Amino acid sequence: MSSSVHCSPQTDCEEQAQQLNRDCHCVTFDRARMREELLELPDGKALFRMIVEERPHLFADSPVFIPQACLQRQALIIQAIERVVALPAYQDRVLAYAPVTARTLTRARGVFFGYDFHLSASGPQLIEINTNAGGALINALLMRAQLDCGTGSVHAQATRPSAPDRAEERALDQTYLEMFQTEWRLEHPERPLGSVAIVDDDPANQFLYPEFLLFKALFERQGIAAVICGPQELQFDGQRLRAGGQDIDLVYNRLTDFGLEAPALAPLREAYQAGAAVVTPHPRAHALYADKRNLGLLSDAAALQALGVDEDTRSLLTSGIAHTETVDPARADELWASRKRLFFKPAAGYGSKAAYRGDKLTRRVFEEILRGQYVAQHLIPPSERHLQMDGAAIDLKVDLRNYVYRGEVQAVTTRLYQGQTTNFRTPGGGFAPVVVIPCIDEQLKASAGCL
Repeated sequence: MSSSVHCSPQTDCEEQAQQLNRDCHCVTFDRARMREELLELPDGKALFRMIVEERPHLFADSPVFIPQACLQRQALIIQAIERVVALPAYQDRVLAYAPVTARTLTRARGVFFGYDFHLSASGPQLIEINTNAGGALINALLMRAQLDCGTGSVHAQATRPSAPDRAEERALDQTYLEMFQTEWRLEHPERPLGSVAIVDDDPANQFLYPEFLLFKALFERQGIAAVICGPQELQFDGQRLRAGGQDIDLVYNRLTDFGLEAPALAPLREAYQAGAAVVTPHPRAHALYADKRNLGLLSDAAALQALGVDEDTRSLLTSGIAHTETVDPARADELWASRKRLFFKPAAGYGSKAAYRGDKLTRRVFEEILRGQYVAQHLIPPSERHLQMDGAAIDLKVDLRNYVYRGEVQAVTTRLYQGQTTNFRTPGGGFAPVVVIPCIDEQLKASAGCL
């Protein structure tokens, strides 16, 4: 573990972050500490095996260093998007191409929005918004299993306090729990949340199934009954949604059929549309935020002006979102000619599935893109974290995720990877905690960069 690099408030935060990401090879992930954490839970040994042994590339050993100014600018971009989404004219535009279920009005906002950024010298660039972003509770666990990296005055928001306090360490877990309770109270202020179903297709075989178990334990510690199930285990009688032999108040929705359109989802869809259960996140949230065609609107200065968006907000969004446009077959020749500068993504895609770097495209795949519902996004190369792996130097790409609720950032993490898109198959890669490099006030006012 290296502790030779230190920062001070007088040192340029961007230069220090770049230096630390290049030179600091400290190992901060403490597996023994994670094991202690997990053994306090029911089936803790099985959880440790699933998380650490069966998913060896879920967590990186080392943190990523991010300038404070860079994180603050991301928060400003997120708040700017909230202002635009609140506009009736914007909602009319995006709901026009959304599934019918998205027109169901609900007071619940949707849990765990994930704002994913690539970091560049000109500032953070938003590349994607997700409305069922996984990994938040897994990362809260990771934060509690960190050693001090020895970086002096750096505020390590992901590291364990030097004088551990159990309540402090579990503050993020409590934040997430209160978020679900808020979702419930927005719809049902008259009574407390009593039961939750964590729903996904074939949940036991999902890569993040251990997180489902962590959520189940979190709810049950609060006296909230919780079941993990597939959608086929749900029943709706016109009045109540049920699963596992009990009534369900709230569904924590991890499904990737964002409109709940498949026939197999009929009980969940009908309960949601009838207001018989709170579903979060829900189709309307995905339609307003996460359909990738929305980024085309949010990164288009003229379109934003037509919606009545003020000049400062337009400037912030067009400089902070990777320019995106819907793929138009009529522009096929132009798109093919400029493909090396583009990244193609399905409008309703998730998890980098069926997404393609333009410089890797074949004509056959390009023809499939033209026939589908795709967007073309300006390629923003990710920043890098340099580490040592088995005595050899490796370069890992960095993707930064903000977990957000009602426009407020709850937590920040990074994913380290090699290859075309984020994955959890890279030795030395996986979720990595963020260590924040503080900036002096003058730098915060002037700086937008991340490298």
